[in-house]
Amino acid sequence: MISPLRRHALIAAIAGAAILLSGCSATTPSSSTGPTAGASASVPLADLPLLDDPRSYVGESTAVLAQTAVEPVTDSPEQSLPVTVTSHDLSGDTDVTVTSTERILGVDIAGSIAATVYGLGFGDRMIGRDISTTFPGAVDLPVVTTGGHSINSEAILALRPDVIVTDGTVGPIDVVLQLREAGIAVVFVDTDPDLEGVSELTHQVAAALGAPETGDLLADRTASEITDTIDQIAAIAPTADDDKLRIAFLYLRGSAGIYYLFGEGSGADVLVDALGGVDVAKEIDWTGMKPMTDEALVAANPDLILVMTDGIESAGGVDGLLETKPAIGLTNAGKNRRFVDMADGEILSFGPRTPGVLDALARAVYAPEAE
Repeated sequence: MISPLRRHALIAAIAGAAILLSGCSATTPSSSTGPTAGASASVPLADLPLLDDPRSYVGESTAVLAQTAVEPVTDSPEQSLPVTVTSHDLSGDTDVTVTSTERILGVDIAGSIAATVYGLGFGDRMIGRDISTTFPGAVDLPVVTTGGHSINSEAILALRPDVIVTDGTVGPIDVVLQLREAGIAVVFVDTDPDLEGVSELTHQVAAALGAPETGDLLADRTASEITDTIDQIAAIAPTADDDKLRIAFLYLRGSAGIYYLFGEGSGADVLVDALGGVDVAKEIDWTGMKPMTDEALVAANPDLILVMTDGIESAGGVDGLLETKPAIGLTNAGKNRRFVDMADGEILSFGPRTPGVLDALARAVYAPEAE
């Protein structure tokens, strides 16, 4: 498995190049030509009109979070400041002392850190956001990333943050470190892109804000919700190996000519496992995030392809993608137009919204026609 820091660098490079070249960015959910899953979220997964054979379904669908808001675990988190924590900088660990959290900025490529800050109960102290942070309560904050996920140091300095929590997926990194030289407490967190990493992210962010007990509360709540959601998915997903959906995750920026297959260690593998599917990238020993090859995708032969909403739109929708990459049309997913898209800032956001992401994806995968 690739290291978290290596993964951060890869994601930042891919996203930065894609956004700068194509003009696409992770903002709000976009429209889709297929049915949406989310409106039926009040209905338990087991009570939905499930597909008799998920592998033979024809058509596209969109996964939509039923609850876009992040619910704080408390309105008044207990704190103990000043606090000295270990910042996992890309060049090595560094001790950073945080003396005030009156003005907080949490930024990363997926919006996970800001969602965690909000979930800990510090929403009223957030002073800015990255472009992927679009949930209610934060969407009206000023954006401090430009060109997609590049840090605008002038915009940040103008907001006068006391503490910045980030993870290396926005940058350039030397610009972020320069903010520390300006007297701002900059803390880098470092977690794996998996379900266990959700709790670790919560603990690290909470520690940086001097609120470890509140971190325990949010981590426990999120872990419980994740477990419950996975149990519900397991109850509806096919169990026989021959019936399980073969799933691939493609990162697309069509106008930039970027087509990546995400493999083990990317976070996409975690989603596939949680959905009860077969990770076809793992079958062909695809590690990390690498340019898709026709040979690899045809050999993997997925039944279903997960994509980001803006990504599939940048490729001209399913029609445009199949025209540009005819090899995809040779797979079962391509033949059946079986694509499930989800908003760019949500699908790989590991944090308080993870249970909702898994639930929405399961509905789009196994009950795409539920209303």
